[in-house]
Amino acid sequence: MADDDLIQQIDDLVAEEHRLFEHSTSGKPLSDDDERRLKDLEVRLDQCWDLLRQRRARRNAGLDPDDTAVRDASVVEGYQQ
Repeated sequence: MADDDLIQQIDDLVAEEHRLFEHSTSGKPLSDDDERRLKDLEVRLDQCWDLLRQRRARRNAGLDPDDTAVRDASVVEGYQQ
């Protein structure tokens, strides 16, 4: 996946996340499905950002950015901020 495609995917996920947040702040509680979707979006966003960082790091090191892969959710969710 090219960086531009990855950035577009991030933008799409963020837009969906914002729609869910707006719904929840409008006084209407999120459904259980929406809560699950929001958690899934958070994980997928973390994975996308991680993949983009991997690609950029490999490119900056003179390596092939296409030799990257999406890391498992258990890996990206365990990172310290």
